Amino acid sequence: MDVKTNTNEEVLIDKFNRVVDYVRLSVTDRCDFRCVYCMDEEMQFVPRAQLLTLEEIARIAQAFTELGVKKVRITGGEPLIRRNVIKLFEDIGQLPGLDELVLTTNGSQLTKLAQPLKDAGVKRINISLDSLDPEKFNRITRVGELQNVLAGIEAALAVGFEKLKLNAVILKNRNHDEIIDLVRYASDRKMDISFIEEMPLGVIGDHDRAEAYYSSDKIKSDLEQEFTLVPTTETTAGPSKYYKLNETGTRVGFISPHSHNFCEQCNRVRLTCEGRLLLCLGQEHSVDLRKILRAYPGDMDKLKQAIKDSMLIKPKGHDFNLTEKPIIFRHMNVTGG
Repeated sequence: MDVKTNTNEEVLIDKFNRVVDYVRLSVTDRCDFRCVYCMDEEMQFVPRAQLLTLEEIARIAQAFTELGVKKVRITGGEPLIRRNVIKLFEDIGQLPGLDELVLTTNGSQLTKLAQPLKDAGVKRINISLDSLDPEKFNRITRVGELQNVLAGIEAALAVGFEKLKLNAVILKNRNHDEIIDLVRYASDRKMDISFIEEMPLGVIGDHDRAEAYYSSDKIKSDLEQEFTLVPTTETTAGPSKYYKLNETGTRVGFISPHSHNFCEQCNRVRLTCEGRLLLCLGQEHSVDLRKILRAYPGDMDKLKQAIKDSMLIKPKGHDFNLTEKPIIFRHMNVTGG
């Protein structure tokens, strides 16, 4: 059964009896950075005519909340470079039944958009920060300027969101020597931080993922040279496994698709910017929601039925393998964070 009724509220359930109450909506595959683990240096982006409109994305968000989804995350590419995107945040932030509207960003636009985002109802923001060294930061992002991101973080802190968290992808011999510095930076600002193992999505020039792989276990071991890590059962409805630092109270999360597969508790689906509903980060199972929207404009029942039916093809998990060419040829920016 793909849907059940609980106190008059529909709940999405897949064939492995996992409740899906979290959706990640990509508003663009474009980005003002070109991070080496995310996309190739020369990317072909989705033609603008094929993108979902902001109104269509809001309609899909409404359908999901009416089907019991409690958490919506806006992603990209870099979502904050999409024109008029604040209107989308405002529309989604007003949806009945939604507990959390959250955002993942590279931080480059936060100096001007932090306050409008908070006013629109965004509660939490995850900000990507892979290095505190300007030269390394530029090398990893290919084009990014560290001072813009750091200024964006300070702007977001000043606005007073419920929670700000850093995300760092750790790559061997690129930034693995900054793990402790990144944790201290987060601790000083009373922010949490999650460390993410690189995910093998898309072919990226001469970037060797197997050579750059730095496991969560190694990161944890590095941290234990400086801090006492205490396991915690706290979660944010995502895949992070959290520890608390005795010394600072900071929560440190680990997202470990390779070393500690987290598929068993998967509660989320992703919508690409052109309207493909991806049922798994590491599989190609998908449903074309744009086709439904445009074939049946205004028909919320058709849209909701397509989402319900998609639960039947949500797979048990991914098949990531760092030593082989990627099975998934879409890049992370296309996948939606």
